[in-house]
Amino acid sequence: MSKLDSAAAKDGGTGPGELEQLYARRFGRDADYRNRVWRTIIAAYFSRFIGPNQTVLDLGCGYGQFINNLRCGKKLAMDLNPQARQLLAPDVTFIEQDCMEPWGIADSSVDVIFTSNFFEHLPSKSALFATVTQAHRCLRPGGKLIAMGPNIRFTGGAYWDFWDHRLALTEASLQELCEAVGFNIRLALAKFLPYSMVREKQYPMALIAAYLKMPIFWRIFGKQFLLIAERGE
Repeated sequence: MSKLDSAAAKDGGTGPGELEQLYARRFGRDADYRNRVWRTIIAAYFSRFIGPNQTVLDLGCGYGQFINNLRCGKKLAMDLNPQARQLLAPDVTFIEQDCMEPWGIADSSVDVIFTSNFFEHLPSKSALFATVTQAHRCLRPGGKLIAMGPNIRFTGGAYWDFWDHRLALTEASLQELCEAVGFNIRLALAKFLPYSMVREKQYPMALIAAYLKMPIFWRIFGKQFLLIAERGE
């Protein structure tokens, strides 16, 4: 039930079973609220980037709160944690594997790859490079990689308040990697969403929707980056 990837077992750190317990403690009590938040975020912002007939992969799907609430043609979800399967909707195809290894997805077969608060959990820069390279291979020409994550430039030391954070990233560092792999950058926002929903006040959905429509507030409260990279023709 985590954003499990290759992060756990390969570096001698937290193993999959331990991470399952960690995430259950961190997110389990707020599951319904987080589900409603993701439904609102999709409707108010991300739906504009995803067509109704497109194939979408949720990379590091965790609880499945993005892909379960998305309307699109074909839904895929990848996670190393086998328990993620139990949380996915019936119309989601689950791919249980390590994201650093070659993906079990055909070349140029996916329209959008979405990932949120996942890359910072990977164990090394080489792991992130391998993952982004696989994303580039699987996307169709013109397909998009949409990535969100905490921006260490603005979170500061609070970035390390989460035991499983390993890679410190900014929108600029991820942009440089994506360009090296062969992506064209369509959008790079240093500030988008607030840092975390964990241990935070629960807000009305109308307020969250209003926030997403007023970028001036992103510059005040945003501590997560948003990057949209496109595979060239």
